[in-house]
Amino acid sequence: SNVLLGSAVVGGLAIILGTGLHQVKEGHVGVYWLGGALLPQTMDPGYHWKSPFTKFRNVFVKMQTDKVTDIPCGTSGGVMLYFAKIEVVNRLRRKDVYQTIKNYTIHYDKTWIYDKIHHEINQFCSTHTLQEVYIDKFDQLDEALVHALQRDCDLFAPGIEVVAVRVTKPRIPESIRANYEEMEREKTKLLIAHQKQKVTLKEAETSAKRDVIEAEKLKRVAEINAKKHLAEKEAEEKMAAIEDQVYMDTKRARADAEYYAARKEAEANQRLLSPEYLEAQHVLSMANSQV
Repeated sequence: SNVLLGSAVVGGLAIILGTGLHQVKEGHVGVYWLGGALLPQTMDPGYHWKSPFTKFRNVFVKMQTDKVTDIPCGTSGGVMLYFAKIEVVNRLRRKDVYQTIKNYTIHYDKTWIYDKIHHEINQFCSTHTLQEVYIDKFDQLDEALVHALQRDCDLFAPGIEVVAVRVTKPRIPESIRANYEEMEREKTKLLIAHQKQKVTLKEAETSAKRDVIEAEKLKRVAEINAKKHLAEKEAEEKMAAIEDQVYMDTKRARADAEYYAARKEAEANQRLLSPEYLEAQHVLSMANSQV
């Protein structure tokens, strides 16, 4: 009986020890409950031991994406829309695991992600028209949701970090969707027509600039030719003036030379008609006559 009792004790201890061995996975934190009360101690990844009376759960503390689907949205005009999917990238900080789980259980993201997304979408839609929700302000919705989620988490659940929100285009009633598609087609046609008009205007401006450039070029060529012609005329006039001056100088020099020769001849003649010369000529004439 003692042997049986010892075997039973050993077997019981082995069972207790075996059921107490557990693993905390990588990227998780181990949290524990004893008698329904959350224990303040947490465990890092690896193998650990707990008593058989302690409950254990792995809590993910890396980046995760919560997908909130089929979110109804009633606009201020009474049109009902549905967001097929909104993805929220978030993370539970390791140092805040205990306090967050204590306040909001391991399903903390249901309160601060899933339910909060529904609330914020309803708030947004109820204060905006269909045009604003579907077109005008849709590109601002993801940032607005990040801000709203993080603001309330900072106040009530500071261990939750909201990294990003991705919002898909909402589904709208078919008749309204057809109207929007037609409106988009007309807008596209208008944009194309406007673009063609801009191209035409640009081509006209280019052609006009080309004509102006060509006219300026012709004008400059004409000015250059006119200046060249004027320079040639001035050169011709200067050449003619020089030739005239040379001619007059030559004529004046010739006249001066003739005048000088005539004066010299006259002076010579004047010297020949001197009394002595005349007396000699008279004597010579008389001598000839006596012979």
